[in-house]
Amino acid sequence: MISRVDHIAVAIKDHDGAEQFFCGVLGARPGKRIGVGGRNFYWQSLVLGDLTRLELVSPMEGHSFLDGFLRNREGGFHHMTLQTPDLEAMIHRLEAHGIPYFGKNEYSGGVWKEVFIHPRDAFGVLIQIAEFRADDWMMPEAKMPDGTRWELEKTDGGADLVFAHPGGGKVRLEFTRGELRSLMETLQEALSDES
Repeated sequence: MISRVDHIAVAIKDHDGAEQFFCGVLGARPGKRIGVGGRNFYWQSLVLGDLTRLELVSPMEGHSFLDGFLRNREGGFHHMTLQTPDLEAMIHRLEAHGIPYFGKNEYSGGVWKEVFIHPRDAFGVLIQIAEFRADDWMMPEAKMPDGTRWELEKTDGGADLVFAHPGGGKVRLEFTRGELRSLMETLQEALSDES
């Protein structure tokens, strides 16, 4: 029912400072900062390595849902987002287990559907469960071009194979020449077994 952990959200007061820390110090790649005026907050995805994502959330001026969380701290872990292929089936599962949820929402066009589980019902963790296509929310350099499932980049010692990851984004694997030969043999064996 849950495909994967999509991202961990960190709520902060100082968005610029947090972006500088995660990108400038730890090497994350920043996505675009997006303002959600109706809810009075900014969010921004950061990619670490090939597949790990953080989301920075910060309040705009005025009141936002982050006010209580940030009242006595500069920032901290806010929520975990879990991806599901079928939100309605996941809701039925929660109901069958007596787990309350709140904040059911679907954005126009169905690009993002979500519900939340309160920390009191999830061992102290705010959980967002969402149905979406991960690649729709990723910066272009963090994902494969549409329709491309793999790419090969020749290196001095062999090649890097880059694959589209089913959870969005891409994963890079380094292969030596010997490993490439072994892979080719395995692929040839697989093709020779065709009927």
